[in-house]
Amino acid sequence: MLKVKIYSFSYKKSGIPHDNTTNGGGFVFDCRFIDNPGRKEEFKTLNGKDKKVVDFLDKNKEMRELLHNAEEIIKNSVDNYLSREFTDLMVSFGCTGGQHRSVYAAEKLKMFLENIYNGKIIIEIRHNDIPFG
Repeated sequence: MLKVKIYSFSYKKSGIPHDNTTNGGGFVFDCRFIDNPGRKEEFKTLNGKDKKVVDFLDKNKEMRELLHNAEEIIKNSVDNYLSREFTDLMVSFGCTGGQHRSVYAAEKLKMFLENIYNGKIIIEIRHNDIPFG
């Protein structure tokens, strides 16, 4: 069965996640061009799973476009990998602190894939730079 590993990370703290398979890596999407909620006092202690941050980023046009494009690329890859009986796909979202934008994007991709593949793939998610990620 295909396992899709989704990561969020900080370019400054942890860097691009290492791929433990023999594939040598996967897709990396850079969220740093999107308005950073972490620069606003009300969001500093929150992360991309918190409702206030989710609501803020849901309204961001650039984030919606990034997610749409990433979802299309990953869906095409998953379909291809399933037809070829591949076992691993890695997708990472990075931002400056690994707390808001990348976490939000990783969570949204997870939900997108769960809705489409509903048990046909294994999805693992890890947030490298938030506590209990």
